[in-house]
Amino acid sequence: MRASRRLLWKLSVIVLLALYSQPSFSEVENCPADAGSSDTGNRREAAELKPPDLRADGVDTDPTPKGPEMNWPGKWELFLKNSGVSAMHAILMPKINKVQFYDATIWRISKIKLPPGVPCHVYDTKTNAIDCWAHSVLVDIETGNIRPLALSTDTWCSSGGLTINGTLVSTGGFQGGGNTARYLSTCENCGWVEYPTALAARRWYSTQATLPDGSFIVVGGRDALNYEYINQEGVDNKKLYDSQLLRETDDPAENNLYPFVWLNTDGNLFMFANNRSILLNPKTNRVIREFPQLPGGARNYPGSASSALLPIRLDVQNPAVIPADVLICGGARQDAFYRAETKKIYEPALKDCQRISINSKNPVWITEAMPMPRVMSDAVLLPNGEVIIINGVRRGTSGWGNGRDPLFSPIIYAPDKPLGQRFKELAPSPIARVYHSIALALPDGKVLVGGSNTNDGYKFDVMFPTEVRLQKYSPPYLDPALADLRPSIVTTATPKQIRYGERFNIRIHLNQKDVTKENIKVTMSAPPFTTHAVSMNMRLLILGIFDIKREVRDLHQIHAIAPPSGKVAPPGYYLLFVVYNGVPSVGEWIQIV
Repeated sequence: MRASRRLLWKLSVIVLLALYSQPSFSEVENCPADAGSSDTGNRREAAELKPPDLRADGVDTDPTPKGPEMNWPGKWELFLKNSGVSAMHAILMPKINKVQFYDATIWRISKIKLPPGVPCHVYDTKTNAIDCWAHSVLVDIETGNIRPLALSTDTWCSSGGLTINGTLVSTGGFQGGGNTARYLSTCENCGWVEYPTALAARRWYSTQATLPDGSFIVVGGRDALNYEYINQEGVDNKKLYDSQLLRETDDPAENNLYPFVWLNTDGNLFMFANNRSILLNPKTNRVIREFPQLPGGARNYPGSASSALLPIRLDVQNPAVIPADVLICGGARQDAFYRAETKKIYEPALKDCQRISINSKNPVWITEAMPMPRVMSDAVLLPNGEVIIINGVRRGTSGWGNGRDPLFSPIIYAPDKPLGQRFKELAPSPIARVYHSIALALPDGKVLVGGSNTNDGYKFDVMFPTEVRLQKYSPPYLDPALADLRPSIVTTATPKQIRYGERFNIRIHLNQKDVTKENIKVTMSAPPFTTHAVSMNMRLLILGIFDIKREVRDLHQIHAIAPPSGKVAPPGYYLLFVVYNGVPSVGEWIQIV
């Protein structure tokens, strides 16, 4: 009798979920009949067992034979003892191979002063109070040399991206910085240029995404349930576009800040907030598709899952719409922030990793389990097409003091392996990287890791002290035993600029006999802007290859083809890699113009 009542109760819950979890966006058009239905109950379980025509379904669609299994767990090294500022935000700057770090100006302190000749910032004109600390630094990724830069507007919890010529555009921030757009070019002595009224709305915890023409959209933020487009430098924007997605996903804990925004291969924007997602046409500002809800909890700040647009596989000839998969891993239960903030109860993070093919006729979320629950982790696309998930905690959420049980061990996710075989745990770090941490891929294939400041200001006598140490992590493909498998790009025989659809040649040194299209990949990686477990504009392309010819001794010529359009690869700078049996070369900068 008790079992029967339990069965009736479960059936009632499933019926109620089916009735009440349907999305209600009024803007949806041209949507498949089942695209708006929620992915819950038996349908979700069936999808996990036998999904439809998804590349995420466990079938390996990669025609490239896999190289030897890489069992080396990786290696950690301390790169800098003091980065000057705690790395809340980071991006690799093209051409100059320096990483821009900045935190927040509101604390009026860091671990490095402004250099001589740079005037202190007057932050209170009534009292003439000044701030002589640097809150922005450029760090040379090879030498560790630090160049402090002056910032006036507050960059706390801001967003960013790179222009076609490699200039960093930073948007939003706290208080007076909320409406600001800042520009930092790559010249040797360039400094920040700030425009405090550039944005139509205050953007705090917003996401910036690059469009097919290289321009930017800025989405969401605290008390900003809308989006806008950035005008050319020095021109203020006055026009806002209401977002029904953000309005309907806003809950008492918000849970829709720093939304995930990925440029789809059809030129539209995949936007994910809290537990719901849409496809937005940035030309018409119409929602053209809605995806199934993602059950289980909150995925955006402060729930803070990690997300990536998985590598985009191109060919010599491509279909009209190129497949694209989105990955979302971890997060927190819906009320986890409230429980951590007010009751000091730190709930276990979510353990699931969800994947969806957004250009499929019938997209569904496919569930996988990570080796451990994770929240506040960073997803980083590696040059060989794998994803490393690094930093974060097992319990709690984002926010000062709201996380517990740091995760010292990163995990690798291999997108092309069968379902259930994609994760591997790697060597642990000696440093906890919790709230306000960053991670990004470097040209040499290592991962730069920094930040971790769970405090209001720079504090070092607390549970999780402010971190100014920088580390580099060497992934499994940098195993010293694989050194002979590592290609080397001949820079003088490889172009610095390419155009869409153009055939171009890459010359490499590689002392191996079987250098063929079957074991070589050419990849291009866009440097992301990384903050708060979000890597904006992170993108990796696997290019089509015509053929590979051996020249003399260990020299090989690869005939590749550039991406077909800005929808697939917005114009700008990318790191070009050649990968042999999973082992990548050092990356070289190349620009799509």
